[in-house]
Amino acid sequence: MTSLSGHGPIITAAGLAEALAGPRPPVLLDIRYRLGGPHGRPEYDAGHIPGAVFVDLDAELAAPPGDGGRHPLPDPAVFGAAMRRAGVSADSSVVVYDGSQGWAAARAWWLLRWAGHREVRVLDGGLAEWTGPLETASPDPAEGDFTPEPGALPLLGADGAAELARSGLLLDARAGERYRGEVEPIDAVAGHIPGAVSAPTGENLDERGRFLPAARLAERFAGLGARPGGEVGVYCGSGVSAAQQAVALELAGFVPVLYAGSWSEWSRDAARPVATGAERG
Repeated sequence: MTSLSGHGPIITAAGLAEALAGPRPPVLLDIRYRLGGPHGRPEYDAGHIPGAVFVDLDAELAAPPGDGGRHPLPDPAVFGAAMRRAGVSADSSVVVYDGSQGWAAARAWWLLRWAGHREVRVLDGGLAEWTGPLETASPDPAEGDFTPEPGALPLLGADGAAELARSGLLLDARAGERYRGEVEPIDAVAGHIPGAVSAPTGENLDERGRFLPAARLAERFAGLGARPGGEVGVYCGSGVSAAQQAVALELAGFVPVLYAGSWSEWSRDAARPVATGAERG
């Protein structure tokens, strides 16, 4: 397995360029996606990092919407087939990137890690940080052999999220106005899980869209109640932007636990309580 230069779950554009020029370049996945926006494939076709394979978040990194929320975890067979098609093997190094904020790339990072892959990084700052050439041709990589073995990362269900919000720390990665219940542009109910702390993902990044240094992230999360060695749960609207928060938490030295169903699952059940206002964070 090729080792990627970088820090923890991320890699710089310079580190990626070095790895791509090496004897065993990483498998490169383009996960461009915008919630409610146009499909990412045309942007990929217009130009992507050489060798990158496009992965469709809605079709390959999530199951169809339903009781489990807007982006339930994918069927492992579907996810595994998508990763093998892209050339991912058990001993591959993998780098994932998107167009902005790291949300979609982090979803792929989290899923690969959860499914047992050990060597995967997010391109820090996304495609905007890449200064090398782009290509328009779609690669045709050799079929990989990666077989998902789910469970390598901890995962919360709705009941577990509720308990962690009461007894530990559960972070809400959505924008503050959605947490407070002032607006809700997507889901049927506005508000947040009672006891959760507001922690918008934008505050994990600098002005260029790169993750803040680990020390600053550690300070941020400590201020929200995280403690060294402690488990920290995180959710968002549908489990996508929360994965970016999981990257930030790992950079900061904490153990992130994703509530994949997130608010889109929680709010579908009328029996579950809803809080509004600036409750804790």
